[in-house]
This record gives sequence, C-alpha cells and structure tokens, in this order.
Amino acid sequence: MALIEAARYFTRFEASLAKGRLDAADIPSFLFDMEMNWGGADLGVVPARLMVDDEDLTAAQAILAEEGDQPK
Repeated sequence: MALIEAARYFTRFEASLAKGRLDAADIPSFLFDMEMNWGGADLGVVPARLMVDDEDLTAAQAILAEEGDQPK
C-alpha cells in the first residue's frame, strides 16, 4: 500500500466532507497536515492533504469530482 495525494483543502470543513464522501464509498482515506492548517477562522497556511491508496486514486478522484471537489 502506497499512499498518494488525492486532493488538497485549505479548510478543515472541506477536507472532512471530502473524507466523509470517500468513507461512504468504502475507500479508505487519511487526512495529513490537519494540525498544520491553523490560520484563524480555519484559513490554513498549509493545506490538508487527502491521501488514498494508489490503487484507489482513480475511484477517489471520480467520487470527489461528482461532488464538485476537484483536487487543488
């Protein structure tokens, strides 16, 4: 299993929603750098990275695209 970045988000809210969509589709995902995303009012300096297994990348990006969450 090799993790690869599926998307980036500059707010915890967006990152959590995207992760929830993948969880609902039974695609394991992980949020990296959430604690680095701290700039008051949830405007982070370092984006949160939504990571998935490299074998799940295509499916994950398709689900995110359906919901309008294009990787940034």
